[in-house]
Amino acid sequence: MTPLGARIAALIAEAGPITVADYMAMCLGDPEHGYYMAREPFGRGGDFVTAPEISQVFGELIGLWAVAAWMAMGAPPSVALVELGPGRGTLMADLLRAARVRPAFREAAAVHLVESSPRLRAVQEATLAGQAVTWHAAIDTLPPGPSIVVANEFFDALPIRQYARTGGGWAERMVGLDGEGRLAFGLRPAGGASPSPALALPEAGREGEPILEVSPAATAIMAALAARIARDGGALLAIDYGYEGPAFGDTLQAMRRHAFVDPLADPGEADLTAHVDFAALARAASEGGARPRPLLTQGAFLTRLGIGTRAARLAAGKDAGAAAAIAAAVRRLTAPEAMGTLFKVLAVAHSGLAALPAFDHDERTDGA
Repeated sequence: MTPLGARIAALIAEAGPITVADYMAMCLGDPEHGYYMAREPFGRGGDFVTAPEISQVFGELIGLWAVAAWMAMGAPPSVALVELGPGRGTLMADLLRAARVRPAFREAAAVHLVESSPRLRAVQEATLAGQAVTWHAAIDTLPPGPSIVVANEFFDALPIRQYARTGGGWAERMVGLDGEGRLAFGLRPAGGASPSPALALPEAGREGEPILEVSPAATAIMAALAARIARDGGALLAIDYGYEGPAFGDTLQAMRRHAFVDPLADPGEADLTAHVDFAALARAASEGGARPRPLLTQGAFLTRLGIGTRAARLAAGKDAGAAAAIAAAVRRLTAPEAMGTLFKVLAVAHSGLAALPAFDHDERTDGA
């Protein structure tokens, strides 16, 4: 058992089973042994690869989207350019490079990164050397004013709670100990009423149906950002793997060295995530006063932004091997059998913002 696993087991032995949300929070954010505090998760030498690491074109297109969104906002003289969970800083570096096409945007934009890991902050500082950056441990210290917020594979890492329908009603999935002292899943009755208004559970559902997942942390953050956008102006782009829920299914997963592993096997040494319920995020954005756009698949979003044209320009003059690598990266980002359909893109904006690139050129949701 890992050091963090031993600590969690001791906590459970003393105080009883913990929620899946509490387990995720400890595994990812424990100050000493948490996954994002102690490990290098990104890239081929880590545990997984994100879209910005696959191709520079991804971050460049996000940069052009940010410039266009800023112009749609009326080109305010100052805007907070915010990234949530910026990883190694690769996306922001590519974004800022592409944004040089509009010098006025670069002059207006102040970069703010929301990152809780001191180790990752140091990596981001190296990646963004020469750029003026302000770091935040949470969104509540972001400055007031118009903002453009980017969240790529951020919401999937926020803690979830899981529920199952039983003969006695809804029960919450918990992490406890088995007869040999190992971490194990179990169920605890949720009671006659929902644990909180944010966790309203449907009455429908047959006993034996798979798990129902909710993420109070994700919807709270979206609602807060939407309220900020509704008050001060701006737009938000959330890109992640997920679905338009609610839907039944256990999506909690652990990734280590580019392979799926048991979520309870190595606490603190594997990445824990869950698929994002984009319908819940859109609902939270609306309740916060902002306007969500119809959901797009990542493939449709990148295609509308012109990924094919940008990739062709990048490949021009390259040898056959380099050109093939660029084409392969584009396929990985956009193809339905790769990331193109599983990953979704949600845009949220101030209600007075007339148009957002990729979302408002018509009312279709191609490939969504």
